[in-house]
Amino acid sequence: MPDLELEVGRRRVRLTSPDKLLFPGDGVTKRDLADYYAEIGPALVPHLRNRPFTLKRYPYGIRGQPYFAKQAPKGKPDWVPTRRFRTWPREGGSRLVDFALVNEPAAAVWMVQMNCIDMNAWYSRVDKPDRPDFVLFDLDPPESRNGFAQAIQVAHLIREALERLELHSYVKTSGADGIHVLVPITRRSTYKDTYEFAELVSRGVEAENPGLATTEWLKKKRRGVLVDHRQNGHGKTIAS
Repeated sequence: MPDLELEVGRRRVRLTSPDKLLFPGDGVTKRDLADYYAEIGPALVPHLRNRPFTLKRYPYGIRGQPYFAKQAPKGKPDWVPTRRFRTWPREGGSRLVDFALVNEPAAAVWMVQMNCIDMNAWYSRVDKPDRPDFVLFDLDPPESRNGFAQAIQVAHLIREALERLELHSYVKTSGADGIHVLVPITRRSTYKDTYEFAELVSRGVEAENPGLATTEWLKKKRRGVLVDHRQNGHGKTIAS
């Protein structure tokens, strides 16, 4: 199939290889995914707007190995803005990165052109990059037949613990095989604050429910659903 130009709002987005299968088992193509993001864009973009965006690219579809790219690609449309922040790679040192911002539905569709399937952005926005606006509890189920059911049970336990603190929480799938529990907060706390808070709640749930919930990082020592507070940190991303 030849390349397409999609009209998304007031933009035109070029889509190459629109018939490329991204979900072979379901027959979902790149064009299908682009149309989907164009349709849900008005609901999605408020959750992404002005958050530094990391591209998780799937050049071989959902079954292939993805890779992450923080730097905005060369040749991006000039209507996709960027903001520069310093990052600290695991291999050491630091570097300046120009992060793309997905501030309109057309930008989400352009990310599909870049072979992004899920949309991954920071917990904070560019005007206050060191102040996240939610706390995350990342639930990783055990590799067992009822692992996901256990994760659902632990999500309810976290909600109950948060309700005792008069905090509201919301649940979503993680983009992989787990569950995310998010707690919206005002943008006053640092990432260190949110990390420490999530750790306290996680360890409390673990203490009250041994064997069901755990904070043990090493998989070979783990028993139950991992309640991971370690995902609260500067530069971490979440699938929206």
